Amino acid sequence: MNVTVKRVKGLLRAATKSRVLVVGDVMLDQFLWGRVKRISPEAPVPVVEFQSETYMPGGAANVARNLTALGANVGLYGLVGKDDGAKMLKQLLKEDSVDSSGLIASAARMTTRKTRVIAHQQQMLRVDRETNDAAEPRVTKRLLGAIEAELDTTNAVIICDYSKGAVTQELLDGLRTLCKPRGIWLSFDPKPAHQLDLAAMSLITPNRGELFALAGLPDEATETSLNAAVTAVQEKFEPTIMLVTLSEHGMLLCPRGEKPTLIPTVAQEIYDVSGAGDTVIASFTLAIAAGASPAEAAVFSNHAAGVVVGKMGTAVVTPRELSGSFYV
Repeated sequence: MNVTVKRVKGLLRAATKSRVLVVGDVMLDQFLWGRVKRISPEAPVPVVEFQSETYMPGGAANVARNLTALGANVGLYGLVGKDDGAKMLKQLLKEDSVDSSGLIASAARMTTRKTRVIAHQQQMLRVDRETNDAAEPRVTKRLLGAIEAELDTTNAVIICDYSKGAVTQELLDGLRTLCKPRGIWLSFDPKPAHQLDLAAMSLITPNRGELFALAGLPDEATETSLNAAVTAVQEKFEPTIMLVTLSEHGMLLCPRGEKPTLIPTVAQEIYDVSGAGDTVIASFTLAIAAGASPAEAAVFSNHAAGVVVGKMGTAVVTPRELSGSFYV
């Protein structure tokens, strides 16, 4: 589908009047940047000479900052520890104009932190520090209560499940009960290893591997097997829209009851796919909230992802970058 620059700019203007809530597993992304000149004499591994260090919001927090970068009004809900990671994450979110008052702190948890070691624009190693115990029912109830208070002014809710404990079946059921009668769009980024009932979502956004895991089918690397997996997931969960991300091959837009449409990638260069899925679900949902059709939203999000994979780290796309990509 062809979407004009004029239409994109109109959606971006409408996006500034939209409010989106992001619920799920927040993270702090730490990047250690360096260079490699030699192999360690202690083991056959490269020695990275440290040069600099950066921090960025990750997971659901990265989805939230992608939304604010495009002009949306955003509320973020999730779990953090009572630690330095939480303090740093909240400060970063403040700088990105994300309301983090919906984050619940617990001394029993560790703020999820992913540390990536990068040299010569290549990721060498990742170290994860996390607590992935499921949220207690009282904490989930508290999250749902805070979210319910915001729904009268909310256009869409995005649920981000990275299997770190914030997203439980109780939370998912509660959000479905709150959002569906109000006509609020409900997007879900699934983690198949965390088995949940995803029935009746407005949007789910699996990548190819996640799609086959959700379908319970082997990936035979053929178009036939891909279509079979799409059909199986649609029959199992009945999402209104399924958007399957296919890395360098683009996206597959799968509206319920319609034939899937392949949307080729528009990325000019791919440096880092970290957080690209966050950009996809954020930009697609925001486009819908701004009045786009599903096909327009898919093209909108495809261009947004094409911009961020050309950057290192968990990046965002600005309105200027997004509208500019439609001139290419």
